[in-house]
Amino acid sequence: MNKDIAVNKKAYHDFEIIDTYEAGMVLQGTEIKSVRLGKVQLKESYVSFVHGEAFVKGMNISQYDHGNRFNHEEMRERKLLLNRSEINKLQNKVKLQGLAVIPLKVYLKNGRAKMEIALARGKTLHDKRESDKVKTMEMMAKKAMRG
Repeated sequence: MNKDIAVNKKAYHDFEIIDTYEAGMVLQGTEIKSVRLGKVQLKESYVSFVHGEAFVKGMNISQYDHGNRFNHEEMRERKLLLNRSEINKLQNKVKLQGLAVIPLKVYLKNGRAKMEIALARGKTLHDKRESDKVKTMEMMAKKAMRG
């Protein structure tokens, strides 16, 4: 059973999702406690690749209330755990096709913190307006069906 901790709703509005992957996260002691309390924010976060490893940047995990001097830094970059083939595939797509890798959600799976990341293409303003128009039409159709 997966328990969603944080969802990046803005990602679905700003990006066209092409493919999704599940990645583990390397966290410090007080970070996992804050994650379990749901104190995670993904709004401006993104995934970058350094020396063949994936890191999530811009993700905010608030400090743990009872963490005293051993508390973690809120905005530090955190390593993602992916297979070598997945990292190479994502890295090549980002380099060659100009795509982005963004976090979609953070959740707990069997007591471990996992992140769903997506290979995505940025939407233009026209695309955003078009998708908003389609959503509005679908909502109106559902409302009319209900009576």
